[in-house]
Amino acid sequence: MASSKNGKRKGLQMEPANMSESRGVRYLHLGTPWIQGAMRVSKPDDIELEYVQRMMVWLLLRPLDEWVDLHAVQLGLGAAAITKFCRRKLGMHTTAVEINETVIELCREWFRLGPDDERLQVVHADARSWLDADGREGSADALCVDLYDHDAASPVLDDAEFYAACHRLLAPGGVMTVNLFGRNAAFKVSVERMAESFGMANLVSLKPTREGNAIVLACKQVAWPSRELLVARAEAVAERFALPAQKWVKLLGVAGDEDAQPPPPG
Repeated sequence: MASSKNGKRKGLQMEPANMSESRGVRYLHLGTPWIQGAMRVSKPDDIELEYVQRMMVWLLLRPLDEWVDLHAVQLGLGAAAITKFCRRKLGMHTTAVEINETVIELCREWFRLGPDDERLQVVHADARSWLDADGREGSADALCVDLYDHDAASPVLDDAEFYAACHRLLAPGGVMTVNLFGRNAAFKVSVERMAESFGMANLVSLKPTREGNAIVLACKQVAWPSRELLVARAEAVAERFALPAQKWVKLLGVAGDEDAQPPPPG
């Protein structure tokens, strides 16, 4: 089963990160069997887990070449899969925010994250505090939110104020993907909280994975592509990055309505 971590709130104990390896895949844990991230050792810059791949659905909203030099932010480092992909394969300026220092250390040593450079910054900080800092408004073009603790029972940060801060972080035309997972997670409630800032018409979701990860896409002043253009872009993503993007198009629907087609966010 899949989930990720980060964002432990004040007063909660931090669990140290550890790893396991099986059949060529290295897994990140936070002191429990829960998988917090993964990397195929022979393909360290690829995205291994299905739900993490789906968090890249925002790639369908612009031509691939337009993402180069834009700013991608990840709240929750996990095994650094999205961070490495955005920095190395997309050429984006990339910032990852992670509250658990042992996760950062493990990713640098065992998950091929490497050091910061002119396009990569990994910040040891609480996600909410980082969002609230001055000067961040409108600074991100793609935001991936995957904030879970060692129990993976529900998102650690999942209130209206948090999603309002995420909305402020995004530039016009920006997109956020959120992983909703856990036995205590309430998909409908989370979507309603996002809608307070983004508007319900600007929320799209993918049907859950077999493990139960539901990805929500929240758009800020995005011109939604036609289905034909979505399909064409999905084919380009699949060809260039070997991601199952054609499947994403089939799974898209209005947030909370599995039978609906995606709306045209404004």
